[in-house]
Amino acid sequence: MTEAESTPLPPPGVMVSETGSTEPPELDPLPDVEAMFEEIEVDAPLVGIIMGSANDKPKMQPAGRVLEEAGIRYEVRVMSAHRDPEKVADYCKAAQMRGLKVIIAGAGMSAALPGVAAAHTGLPVIGVPILGKSLGGIDALLAIAQMPPGVPVACMAVDGAKNAGLYAARILELT
Repeated sequence: MTEAESTPLPPPGVMVSETGSTEPPELDPLPDVEAMFEEIEVDAPLVGIIMGSANDKPKMQPAGRVLEEAGIRYEVRVMSAHRDPEKVADYCKAAQMRGLKVIIAGAGMSAALPGVAAAHTGLPVIGVPILGKSLGGIDALLAIAQMPPGVPVACMAVDGAKNAGLYAARILELT
């Protein structure tokens, strides 16, 4: 057996120098991943419009129209703070990572959605009280306006989705 046949092969990924010593390969430095993502142009939405029921869509459409007219991308989701609180929490926790800058949350009656959204994100949340079948929307208005300390929610007028869209556009102008 010759010397070359008796020399074991180095493990994969290890280089053998001309002198026979083994050295780990030099790795190229990794680029700053966050900086690379900042340079990428994406058509991701900047505003999330959420509502507690599909029945609320006609009341929330003015927000979308205002954003469209301003050239601001948005997405619309239906999710209930009462029937599926985990879905609301997951959406709001991931919103900033996905590129959203503002959340508009429309809800009627007990109107928990804006507060639950604000509890799970650091993004600005704009609450839109929606006129219900009783109490003239005052129940939703008070529920959104009376957030506890540490859970900030901007409160629009009852059925004030248009102003919510305008307010979101103004927030985006500042960023």
